Amino acid sequence: MTQHGENILDVTKLAPREKHPTIFNRYHALKKGESLVIHNDHDPKPLYYQMQGEMGDVFTWEYLEQGPAWWRVKITKRPDGTGAETLAEIVTKDFHKAEVLKKYGLDFCCNGHLTMREACAAKGLDVVRIEQELREADKVLTAPALPYNDWNIDFLADFIVNTHHAFLRKNLPEIGKYSAKVAQVHGTVHPELHEVNKLVEEVIAEFTAHMPEEENNMFPYIKRMVTARNAGEPRPASTMGGFRDHLESLVNEHVSVGGKLDRINELTDGYTLPGDACASYTLLFRLLHELEDDTHVHIHLENNILFPKTAELERSFN
Repeated sequence: MTQHGENILDVTKLAPREKHPTIFNRYHALKKGESLVIHNDHDPKPLYYQMQGEMGDVFTWEYLEQGPAWWRVKITKRPDGTGAETLAEIVTKDFHKAEVLKKYGLDFCCNGHLTMREACAAKGLDVVRIEQELREADKVLTAPALPYNDWNIDFLADFIVNTHHAFLRKNLPEIGKYSAKVAQVHGTVHPELHEVNKLVEEVIAEFTAHMPEEENNMFPYIKRMVTARNAGEPRPASTMGGFRDHLESLVNEHVSVGGKLDRINELTDGYTLPGDACASYTLLFRLLHELEDDTHVHIHLENNILFPKTAELERSFN
């Protein structure tokens, strides 16, 4: 039936064996972009998993009402009729949603290629609940996020150097110093601090080698390609050898650092301080938390925006 322009199905009026077949038939009759609102007297979440299992990520699922007496769910056939957005695409379109993903430990920077369903399945998370929170985030009035995806890639490269590389150069020495000190003083009672310190040393070493490689080779080459494209000139020669192999190597280095930071988060129980934490212990955990947050943005900008657009630009010369 139709009410106020909506396609509504009241499944409480159907016999139990008729409910799912009727919903599926009504869904299949939808055109791309159209919606069906189902009205039920209990949570129809099992239907979500049945539809996912039989059809895949070709629809969206939005709770309009969630009990206790009635449930209303809006099921929309995706306009393109294909799969769901990846974590990277979600955050690239609206960076505010990164906070929802971080809340559940969903890695949008190094594992940004995963869809929400894939990422939630890997962690045993309730995908319906998280997708609902992402939709709720659309309704919250917040200051506009920086339009990273709209920037020219040469400007984005400069932004990364001046913001994220500068953050690392300022903070990594302090993090290394306090990590070693806290492990030495508190490592007997909290032995996990020795592994944390080892990981911190590895992260510092990897970033220290990684940043000059980008600043001296990849980023200048990006700028030369942008200049050549704007001038209608041929692709400039690269001094890095195989360009695409080099790009892949940088992405793999990001994955390595991201994995080490994830392990630090796990060892510290999300930077939870023990009762005997001193001022240095407290400062270390704050610095590590800030490092993780900054690195998530840093790697997202490179893996999910800068490098894909750079690869596209490089291909355009062929």
